[in-house]
Amino acid sequence: MIKPQNSPKEMTILTGVSLITCMIQRGMADAVVAAARAAGAQGASVQFGRGAGVRERLGLLSITVEAEKEIVQIMVSRQQQEEVFAAMFNAGKLDTPGMGIMFVTPLEKAATYIPEAVLQRIEKDRLSGHR
Repeated sequence: MIKPQNSPKEMTILTGVSLITCMIQRGMADAVVAAARAAGAQGASVQFGRGAGVRERLGLLSITVEAEKEIVQIMVSRQQQEEVFAAMFNAGKLDTPGMGIMFVTPLEKAATYIPEAVLQRIEKDRLSGHR
């Protein structure tokens, strides 16, 4: 934990984390979030959006892409990243043309409230060499 300058509060900084962003067809977010949670993710943020240029047809298949999108963002540890990413991909049916896109962004650092018991477990794992 660190104490930022000019602040009476301590801040727990998380490192070794990634942000998974999944842009999918409207109505798919609940399934994607449920799959991510089943794979170990703790929570998610869901926003609504609209794509640009989506009224065009895709390639030879002539599939029309819907303009309305849901954007799911989930922060995970790098150890969880592959499993959660695969679960989200499958739940979002991203192997189907026009269903959406997903990507991972490595985060330099993040901060949030972490219960003391969790911090102690992390420190214990760190000292024992577990990752």
